Order: sequence, then structure tokens, then C-alpha cells
Amino acid sequence: MFTGIIVEMGEVAALERRAGILHLSLRAKEILKDVRIGDSISINGVCLTVVDVRNDTMRFDLSDETLRSTNLGQLKTGNRVNLEPSLRPDSKLGGHFVLGHVDDIGRIRSKVDMGDTFKVEIEAPAEIMHFLVEKGSVAVDGISLTVVDILKGSFTVVIIPHTARNTTIGFRGPGDTVNIEVDIIGKYVARFLNLNKETSKDSRLMKTLMEGGYIK
Repeated sequence: MFTGIIVEMGEVAALERRAGILHLSLRAKEILKDVRIGDSISINGVCLTVVDVRNDTMRFDLSDETLRSTNLGQLKTGNRVNLEPSLRPDSKLGGHFVLGHVDDIGRIRSKVDMGDTFKVEIEAPAEIMHFLVEKGSVAVDGISLTVVDILKGSFTVVIIPHTARNTTIGFRGPGDTVNIEVDIIGKYVARFLNLNKETSKDSRLMKTLMEGGYIK
């Protein structure tokens, strides 16, 4: 589990495909100070396992499914990626709960300079939009961000200078793809409500919510 607070940007050192697996080597600094083989690291919001550590690089093995369902399949040598180590019991919760399980790939539709900030519009599939709410949380390439506007087939986020300097969203532009993970709490709430609508006629909670006009 992660929080969406990026520790540093790593650099793709090498990409090598063998026996149906893509071996991804990343250069890093801060994370390497305390990384071990078997650790989970979020790379652009994708939870991957460290399989080797040598000098200033970490290596990860990516399956075809990971390459299909995330934007990691588009990486090239020299590209930078967002890195975050997994959450520990004594870690600060500065963002929101991020699992590192990407729900789908979005695409940047526009990026508008607003002085000290950028407003980024991201096109997303209907399955993603269903779970987003204004002022709610969303992970974009592993970055914990706040949803500003819910539009037709897209949503917007505002990027502050610190985030622009220290994550890949600072140099991403229209047409670039991003990994999106919606807030896990919203997914559980939606699942709970759907199940109760279908199966629990005698549910006291559902009855109370419907009588109060909170759901229909």
C-alpha cells in the first residue's frame, strides 16, 4: 500500500525482454538507501517487486498483463518515472490510500498555465469517471491529487509548483498517457451500495438511506 506522495523520480537505465518478461532497471538515489530485494515499489502508480539491487539501480520484472494495462509498456531508456516505497506502520499519511493497482489508462487532454500552477484535464474511461467526485482523491501516475472538475469523459486537477518540480506530471503534456487509480474507499462504497440494492430488501441501513433521500 502507498500514499501517493512521490519520494523521487527515477530514470530508466535499461529495458530487456526475455522469456515473455520485461526486465526493467531503474536508477534512483533516495529509495536505494533503504531498499531490499522483495520490497514493493510504486512506479508511476504500479506496485512492482524489487528482484535485484546493484549499485545505483533496481530491477523489476513486468508481465505482459502489466504492460497492457498500464503505461509502463511505453517506457524507453532515459525516461523518468515516479517512485514511492510502500507504506510502513510509522509512515506519515500525507496523501490517500493507494494500492498500486491501476484501474485504467487516461490521456492528458490539456494543460493550462495558471501562473504558479497548472490545470490539467485528463480524459478517462466511463468506468473511471463513475468513481470520481469533486474534491475527492485520485492517483495519477502514482501521484495523490485532488479532483477539481468532473466533466464529460474527463476530469481536472491542479498541479502546484512542488508537484510539478518533483514528479513527472510537471513535464507531461497533451496526448501523454497516465495511469489512473481511483480512491479505494469510493470503490468499496459503490460495491456495497450496488450489492445492497440487489440483494438486501430488509437492510436497515439501506432503508434508512433511501428514506432520508440519500440514495434512490
